[in-house]
Amino acid sequence: MLTGKTVVLAVTGSIAAYKIANLARMLMKLHCTVHVLMTQNAANFIHPITLETLTQNKVLIDTFDRNFQYSVEHVALAKAADVVMIAPASANVIGKIANGIADDMLTTTVMACPCKKIISPAMNHNMLHNPIVQDNLQKLQRFGYEIVTPDRGMLANGDIGDGRMPEESVLLEYILREIAYNKDMNGKRVLVTAGATREALDPVRFITNHSSGKMGAAIAKAAMMRGAFVTLVAAHMDTAPPPFVEVVPVVSAQEMFDAVTSRAEMQDIIIKAAAVSDYTPVTVADQKMKKKDGELCIQLRRTPDILKYLGEHKRPGQFLCGFSMETEHVLENSQSKLLSKNADMICANSIATEGAGFGTDTNIITLITKNGMEALPLLSKDAAAHRILSAILRQK
Repeated sequence: MLTGKTVVLAVTGSIAAYKIANLARMLMKLHCTVHVLMTQNAANFIHPITLETLTQNKVLIDTFDRNFQYSVEHVALAKAADVVMIAPASANVIGKIANGIADDMLTTTVMACPCKKIISPAMNHNMLHNPIVQDNLQKLQRFGYEIVTPDRGMLANGDIGDGRMPEESVLLEYILREIAYNKDMNGKRVLVTAGATREALDPVRFITNHSSGKMGAAIAKAAMMRGAFVTLVAAHMDTAPPPFVEVVPVVSAQEMFDAVTSRAEMQDIIIKAAAVSDYTPVTVADQKMKKKDGELCIQLRRTPDILKYLGEHKRPGQFLCGFSMETEHVLENSQSKLLSKNADMICANSIATEGAGFGTDTNIITLITKNGMEALPLLSKDAAAHRILSAILRQK
């Protein structure tokens, strides 16, 4: 995923420095070139040899160290970097960078880097909330640095408070968002629905379906990675929502309808990937349930047709994509839905096809537009999400 990309990890004097070894390993597994800068104090928390072994590059600490190739001196490294992550970032180094002080290899290189710079503060709660430190962080934000919000929990001295550096997986997501994909959706607003709505019968039981929400979550993540501002309207999902997207939790079909339609006007692209329950009880307060021949009978009504409403109220330039889960006549039924809902694209698949349908990590989709069809092979849902988005961009 990160082949050809260069990440510079700048490590300062904090107990959280031990986490950087795993972050470096994770980046290397993605075929990224990783260089590590350390302050002298950081070398007291994690030995440079550990990071050199993992990255297969010399760790740079001393500005005047001559025991490395001239091609990786600080200016050349700064030019090569696609992103710099300063993690853990101590109050001392934050203060230096915020005020233009470059007195070691780490701060000198960071100052010379024209690429995106991400700072993950890690320190004592009181130090983090010191007005001077907060002012320095705000100053860095004004100059385009991205600040990773510290976690709250037990700190190195046993106190409970803010200041913990997030886990390596979180830091990796910040890096991936910056460099993993071209930002061909930059500035676009995308709304995605995902998951299975639930219609309450009583305080215990509900009507739902088998949707896991994985496809919708994959689309939301792919759009975010490609630079879009993403709103995810999420019903029940078997997977966590992706980071860096606005999540609007809903339960019922009516709640999803309200959440989507109230935001629809602002969106450039709307992708309805949620599996909405077709029916809901006539009322929750008065269940209107009765026994008939020993079986429970429930009076139901149809839920709002979100895709149809969006098609009827689509503004000029807006792109509407829906999903069609069929058991038979997949293409015919999906083409009919494309026209009847006034959609721009339907992603059709059969729940009876192996590798597709609910709950899987793969999908087999046919993209249907008014201009024709494109049958995609068996793909991971992440890969399928990118193919769907690329097809939408070609149509727009």
